[in-house]
Formats: sequence, C-alpha cells, structure tokens
Amino acid sequence: MTIHSTLKSSIAAILVLGAAGLGIATQAANADALADITKAGTINVGVFADFPPFSSASADMSLKGYDMDVAQYIADTLKVKLNPVAVTGQNRIPYLNDHRVDILMSVGYSKEREQVIDFAAAYAPYYIAVIGPAAMSVKSKEDLADKSIAVNRGTLEDTSLTAAAPASADIKRFDNYNSVIQAFISGQTQLMVVGNDVGAQVLAKQDVLKPEQKFQLLTSPSHIGLNKNEDALKKAVNDAVAKMLADGKLDESSKAWLKTPLNPDNLKD
Repeated sequence: MTIHSTLKSSIAAILVLGAAGLGIATQAANADALADITKAGTINVGVFADFPPFSSASADMSLKGYDMDVAQYIADTLKVKLNPVAVTGQNRIPYLNDHRVDILMSVGYSKEREQVIDFAAAYAPYYIAVIGPAAMSVKSKEDLADKSIAVNRGTLEDTSLTAAAPASADIKRFDNYNSVIQAFISGQTQLMVVGNDVGAQVLAKQDVLKPEQKFQLLTSPSHIGLNKNEDALKKAVNDAVAKMLADGKLDESSKAWLKTPLNPDNLKD
C-alpha cells in the first residue's frame, strides 16, 4: 500500500469516527427527559427526607408533606409512578445534573443556581428567618455579631446567612435540619437560621425556650428545579402546578401542612 493510499484510508477512518461522534452528540442534544420519564413509567423526584412539613417520614415510613402532595400530583398528571429520592442540600444538584433524579422540590431561586439548573414554577411560599430565644434581643443582621448560629450546610439559608452575617458571627454548619434544630434547642448555638416551615414547628413545641422569629433574611418562594433545555418537562410541570393553583389543591395542601391558606402573592419572586 502506498503512502498516498494509506493517507486516504486514514482520512476516511477519521471521517467515519467523526460522523459517529456527531451522531452520539446529536442524540444527547435531542434527549428528552419527559419522553424518558414516560417510557420508564416513573418520575424520580428529589426531596428532603427530614424537611417537615414539606416532606418527612410518616408512621409507615413513607414520605408525606406539602412537597409530596405536589410531586404526587405531577406524577399523576404524567400518568407515571412517583419515586421519591432522598437528597441533601449538598448532593441534590449533582443528583439532578447526573440524572439520578428528574426534578427537585423546594429549590430557592438564585443567580448562582441558574447557571447550572433551570427553574419551573414556584409552588410554595418560603422565607428564611433568624430564630432565637424571646429573651435575646436580635433585630437586624448587625445584631448577629458575636452570636453562634446554626444553619443547614449548602442550602439557600446558608448562603443568605453567610452574605448577611458580620465577620464576628460564629456560623456553625450542619448536614441536615434535624441537626440544626437540635443544636439550637440544646444550647449549642444561640440562634438558628431556617425556613418559615421549619421555624413554625420549633416555635410551636418549645414552651420553655420560647423561641421566636427575630427577622427575615430573605423571601423566596420554592420552585421545582430541573435540568436545562428540558422544555417539554418544564411545560408539563408548570401546567400541573397551574392546575393545582386554579382548582384549589395547592391551597388545600397549604392548609393541611403549612397551617395557613395559600396567598398566591407569596409565589412571586
């Protein structure tokens, strides 16, 4: 074989491999999460397993709560089985990007997150508050100076507190909400930063400590997160949430789990 013919054969082989690679890339670009969910007959939904009243284990060990109501409605709308997947503040976005879950519940919007995931409809009111004993005077972020504060690592509460707290604040980060609450209740920290949902549960149960909401750090409704460029899935999720809002099912879930009627204005960023 001459050098010329060998070169022609090599070029031809490269072109074939290039075409194959382009085909794989095109298939990846055309991947459709909604079609995959429909084909599998299951939607994998990332939820916090210790996030009452949004999602937490019930007596039969199944997850119940506001998030679960919405996730189940979405699954029913798509005519597929709901498979809840327990996630943490640290692993949930990697789980989504790696397609271990199809959507995420209880995702607060931020510009940083928008770089790596997309946001479907806001479906639940949410704000982040500083909570402390009634006897302690804390009225603003300046009053957080020299205070120890518990927060769930890697969450929107964490980033909001980190941005607001003075340099002398002692921020203690934990890996789940139960640990945050226990650190505060046991006196390991003087304050804690949590969402209005978690805070309400603590306020209702601690008669001796008499915790109270001091001030809000951020108001941000909870969205449903999904991977970028999944327009069909995003539309299906948005349509399901819009229907829940229109027929009163979101209001029913709010009354059942958040103990208050749903104010649609609280779903606006």
